[in-house]
Amino acid sequence: MNYQNQMKLKRFFRMPVVTYTFLGLQLILFLLMTIDGGSTNTFTLIGYGAKFNPLLVAGEWWRLVTPIFLHIGWVHLIMNSVILYYLGIQLEDTLGHWRFAAIYLLSGILGNAASFAFNAFSVSAGASTSLFGLFGATLFLGKTYTGNPAIQHMARNFGTLILINLVFGFFNTSVDLAGHIGGLAGGYLMSTAISIPDPLPRWKKKRVLYGAGFAVLLILLLSIGYFRTLGAF
Repeated sequence: MNYQNQMKLKRFFRMPVVTYTFLGLQLILFLLMTIDGGSTNTFTLIGYGAKFNPLLVAGEWWRLVTPIFLHIGWVHLIMNSVILYYLGIQLEDTLGHWRFAAIYLLSGILGNAASFAFNAFSVSAGASTSLFGLFGATLFLGKTYTGNPAIQHMARNFGTLILINLVFGFFNTSVDLAGHIGGLAGGYLMSTAISIPDPLPRWKKKRVLYGAGFAVLLILLLSIGYFRTLGAF
């Protein structure tokens, strides 16, 4: 590969390619749902992989992932896409591509597991679980990089946004508050576990501890959801 092509490749991978991929995926799925019955149609949502407890209990555990990329109506899609774009391009540059992708997906999984545990009767979808995971990542970065003014500014701004969203979710029954809190916790735990590129020795124990905490919390939420759903249905 010649020098010019190497430089083009480097420039390409400096772009927020993961953020763009996630945005493109949720837009494509939204268009497909719109054509195939509508994104607000419950049966269409379930067909495309929305979180639906009876099917999770039946063994369709991939429904912990697919809801991250599904949205219910244009407003839902636009709001989450705007947040993902602006927050994603900042955090992907800070965390790196694969760490950003892992935190986004694992936060969404934990958020959907929390929804599975505490919202047995709802059909839910949306990137909010993962977006709250990114909010959790900003809190971690703010706590860790205390000498970086840019990160401190970002952490303060998103800390305020987290508080507003949680208060709003508490009073709005249509918001999956459990999913948001689960995603927030997932983002903070996984950021601590994987987002320090070259950890000092003191970080190694903390990384293992927080990674194990994520795993234990996920298993606990799935167990609660499984037995509560069996009891409810």
